[in-house]
Amino acid sequence: MNYSELTKILSDNDLKVTPQRIAVLKALMELKDHPSADAVKEYVRKNYPNLALGTIYNILETFCKEGIIRKVKTDKDFMRYDIEMHNHHHLYCDECEYIENYYDEELDELLLNYFEKRVIPNFNIKEIKLQINGSYKDHKPSKKQ
Repeated sequence: MNYSELTKILSDNDLKVTPQRIAVLKALMELKDHPSADAVKEYVRKNYPNLALGTIYNILETFCKEGIIRKVKTDKDFMRYDIEMHNHHHLYCDECEYIENYYDEELDELLLNYFEKRVIPNFNIKEIKLQINGSYKDHKPSKKQ
């Protein structure tokens, strides 16, 4: 993704375009594997070695608040970040801790139909996301936090 596309994402969300925000957004786009804040920090610090971890956390929180990214929590309580905002679910490998996006329109329709018929009292559903836990036969590269 080029610089103008990154700046457009920030501008479209009424965020000031700063080198730090561009660097974090670029890291999220490049990593594409639901990175942790530490993974984002390592990527960003290649070009911005003095960028504080607190600044990176603040930018990630701002991006979550503005709906640019969302948080994904692993079973081991590690927080990861997802840049893909289109409707999808996650496959999570307990052994190698890899998170992969999982798209299935039939599953989406099944879940929507289920909850239309079985309303949860005093609760408004905003979205339904599944995290399917298991393990890969051939493990992905480890993404330890």
